[in-house]
Amino acid sequence: MRKILITGGTTFVSRYAAEYFVKKGDDVYVLNRNNSYQSEGVTLIEGDRHQLGDKLKHYEFDAVLDITAYTREDIRDLLEALGSFSEYLFISSSAVYPETLKQPFKEEQPVGFNSVWQQYGMDKIEAEQYLLEKVPHAYVIRPPYLYGPMQNVYREPFVFDCALEKRPFYLPGDGEMKLQFFHVEDLCRFLEVLLEKQPEDHIFNVGNPEMVTIKDWARLCYDVVGEEFSTIPVDEKYEQRSYFCFYDYTYELDVKKQQALLPETKSLYEGLQESYEWYCVHEDEVKKKPFFEIIDRISIVPNVKQ
Repeated sequence: MRKILITGGTTFVSRYAAEYFVKKGDDVYVLNRNNSYQSEGVTLIEGDRHQLGDKLKHYEFDAVLDITAYTREDIRDLLEALGSFSEYLFISSSAVYPETLKQPFKEEQPVGFNSVWQQYGMDKIEAEQYLLEKVPHAYVIRPPYLYGPMQNVYREPFVFDCALEKRPFYLPGDGEMKLQFFHVEDLCRFLEVLLEKQPEDHIFNVGNPEMVTIKDWARLCYDVVGEEFSTIPVDEKYEQRSYFCFYDYTYELDVKKQQALLPETKSLYEGLQESYEWYCVHEDEVKKKPFFEIIDRISIVPNVKQ
């Protein structure tokens, strides 16, 4: 049994990770302000990571899974508060790669400003650099779009809602922009592999090796709901993020290093099925955006069956 500290533990990735490692038989501690539901089987350490004092000094953790750090200060304050720990795994982001680099992005490429992700990406870069300076053996994980059960962001749930309301899907342009995903369970499986194998590399891109177009992704969401898929193309004069859940930005991560350690990942269809089943029971836990208000104002062109 490992003693694991997980930052957060109440929302999407950190909550899923807490429950995943509890099921694995680990002794899981979660660090949060105790403002939300706490999963069964975890031990709560109530506090703000920036004001912990001596709350963590007497603990000896086998692993710290830092899922909620965004900035250098987030990393610094937690490191200063920790007592003893063996491994530190930080969930960073693919936003650290400048969009001007050759794709697919590889771990060896330089990081830098990305005009799409802007300050978010720069903050993650500073967090990574500070962590590896202070804890050289730490692991940094750079995922693309994460999805699956407990998803609280209005991404696949938005498309599920379109299908449930039997709406045609408002498709950005020709729908051929590609996306890369990674299921939250596969992320947890990879974290477990890192803890068990402790590879020499310490920075890893993660994600499904295959990309998917917006059109095919939306079609899969309709399929798992069991509704017919049709689309309405949206003129490019409308800002994509105003009515759709992803930026107008295609990027691809090279995940060969991940595949060497985790050869098999969940199919997108299966993963979306799990996400939909969870959403049907937990709809009120998703932070919805007013996409429907916006698409209802968009001029409708003839419906095109796909």
